[in-house]
Amino acid sequence: MSDEITRGTDYDAWLDALEVDDGYYFRGDRRATVPPAVTEETDELERETLPETGTVESKTVIRVPHPDFEDAAPYAIAIVEFGPVTLTGQVTGTDPEAVETGLTVEATVLEAETSGKRFVGFRPAGEVSDR
Repeated sequence: MSDEITRGTDYDAWLDALEVDDGYYFRGDRRATVPPAVTEETDELERETLPETGTVESKTVIRVPHPDFEDAAPYAIAIVEFGPVTLTGQVTGTDPEAVETGLTVEATVLEAETSGKRFVGFRPAGEVSDR
């Protein structure tokens, strides 16, 4: 694994890049992954640009949330395919009940109002979110 990739495997650094529209993933001969899952040197990994949009593969609406997210409930959590990688995050910018399989979304970074922790979020493609 190169020094450049080793420096970029931190989750916070990955969120920083995603926040400024420079999202990425690592591709190897046998896998594609995003930080912090890059923990072993099983193959040479190349940094690739994360596709601008992804497709919702599955979703659920959270009505009884973890305390870090109690101010946001109810909200939708989705599993979204971005080419060779899949991300999980909260969908914003639309009614949670309106999130459906096949919806095209963009990845973003959200911050929990209660704890201030940053995490992966999605918004419908082309929409501007205030969160």
